[in-house]
Amino acid sequence: MLQPFDDTYFMKKALQEAEMAFDKGEIPVGAVIVIDNRVIARGHNLTELLTDVTAHAEMQAITAASNFLGGKYLKDCTLYVTLEPCQMCAGALYWSQISKIVYGARDLERGCINLNTKLHPKTVIKGGVLEDEASELLKRFFIQKRNLN
Repeated sequence: MLQPFDDTYFMKKALQEAEMAFDKGEIPVGAVIVIDNRVIARGHNLTELLTDVTAHAEMQAITAASNFLGGKYLKDCTLYVTLEPCQMCAGALYWSQISKIVYGARDLERGCINLNTKLHPKTVIKGGVLEDEASELLKRFFIQKRNLN
């Protein structure tokens, strides 16, 4: 059976957010939070614009989703994020009790997996969804940054 609202569909929404970050000169990471096949929150990196090291895409989306739901717990929600969450974001996701995290590209240096960051015991994590697209956007950003400096 055809499922139009699958992980690829929602990761494309997160990639749109990452493109917005790219256009603002931010590291291009985007995130959306979904419940019942409905996007309830969006976010992209804003660390440069806000001069705030905590303004990662995931943090923006967590705050927006909590405001939408009227509570701090994101049970039954799925986060789609273009890059594996860092330790800070994984910690916030732990406390939010989010049900599922789907990421695109791995972050072998700063990602929560290699750093052995604990997620909530009920949180499922899945990687590699549109990994090539997410990785390519990041590579393009850093090549452009290097060429400007």
